[in-house]
Amino acid sequence: MNSINVWNPSLYDQKMQFVSKYGESLIDILSPREGERILDLGCGTGDLTAKIAEHNALVTGIDYSEEMINAARNKYSHIQFNVGEGQSFEVNQPYDAIFSNAALHGMKDAKGVLSSVYQALKPKGRFVAEFGGKGNIQTIIESISYFLQHEYSIDAKERNPWYFPSIGEYSALLEETGFKVLFAQHFNRITPLADGEDGMQQWLESFAGDFVTGLSHSEKTHLFGQVTKHLKPQLYIKGQFEADYQRIRIVAIRE
Repeated sequence: MNSINVWNPSLYDQKMQFVSKYGESLIDILSPREGERILDLGCGTGDLTAKIAEHNALVTGIDYSEEMINAARNKYSHIQFNVGEGQSFEVNQPYDAIFSNAALHGMKDAKGVLSSVYQALKPKGRFVAEFGGKGNIQTIIESISYFLQHEYSIDAKERNPWYFPSIGEYSALLEETGFKVLFAQHFNRITPLADGEDGMQQWLESFAGDFVTGLSHSEKTHLFGQVTKHLKPQLYIKGQFEADYQRIRIVAIRE
């Protein structure tokens, strides 16, 4: 099951630019070539899809969020974008490469994702991805969990939409699926958030919607305010919030 977070493409593009900014170096690893068929899995509003297209590759973007896909189509009308389920998808013609940035951790059926990716690749096709790894935003999750339980008697574990594996766990899943792992890295990436004291509130509004499902607007605002206040002594540094990101990068090929 995918996250049920309701995405706000305008807020995402204006305040969460770091997502695509950090993903640009992943395109260097992908090294797209002219004429290659490439799928951008979890493409969001399409900025990295467009960067791949600049290499004259034949790129398609897919995302489960209709709101994000509509925004991508409006920005990049020359690129094909489809609403699709990343955990179980089929393609009519296999791809030379599949690319994914900051999306796989929102697809908790990792085996389903990898099976779909494997089937969608040509033999020797490349899978290049970055996503949240073990320990990612742990400080933020712990704060959300505390206030959900304390204020509303809600167990956050039942609502957590994210899958943050260890590098060993994910590499093993890749190999079990039939991939050959060429590169795997788990690293810290402290991520500054824009807009000073508003940065954490905006981050929560963008990404943490699953946790507040069923709460009223005022309850959601109150909860996010409590979390932001609680996190300030730990994550507010020199006039900005810094999210405690930990990432996994992998490169694998279909054998």
